[in-house]
Amino acid sequence: MRVKICGLTTLNTLSAAINSGATYVGFVFFEKSPRHLTIEQAIKMANIVPDGICKTALVVDPSDKDLDDLLDKVPVDMIQLHGHESAERVSEVKDKFGLPVMKAVGISDESDLVNLYEHSRIADQILVDAKPPKNAVLPGGNGLSFDWKLLAGRRWSTPWMLAGGLNSSNLLQAAKLTGARQFDVSSGVETSTGVKDIKLISDFIQAANGDP
Repeated sequence: MRVKICGLTTLNTLSAAINSGATYVGFVFFEKSPRHLTIEQAIKMANIVPDGICKTALVVDPSDKDLDDLLDKVPVDMIQLHGHESAERVSEVKDKFGLPVMKAVGISDESDLVNLYEHSRIADQILVDAKPPKNAVLPGGNGLSFDWKLLAGRRWSTPWMLAGGLNSSNLLQAAKLTGARQFDVSSGVETSTGVKDIKLISDFIQAANGDP
């Protein structure tokens, strides 16, 4: 199984994700988030990521100028749209910036699957996350899960990953119920909001690899 450690903010925890075998590392560019990075911080972090590990930039309803400013300076491999972007906007971003786009889709009940299917026809990858509560400040990284049985037996032609409330203890159950083979974690490897833990990162990736 493949793991994305999202919301990394320090070189030590980034190194832990790399050394433990993460397939993706995620950098957050959203000022309201406790995991937000400045351009200068992100440059330093992105430059230590070896080839073969996908550097993902999480952005929320970005303008073209926002993306121009970011991508002109930070060497990332994938754009993660984590706001209210329409399928049309996802297509625009793909065409204009020439990078793969992952679209996050929030799920709370079966009606949300319509939006998931719509985006799966456009995006290069889908991140299936728990829908944030009404009036939530953060669109993700809230430590919430959804009813994983909603995804049971469903498949999309687009690669996808599961997010929302995951940790090393429930990862295998989530895989069994949903059939997911890729997993995104942020708060599940933190000791407090925004503070990643090296051991929790290692434990999560070991669980994904089936190691005790």
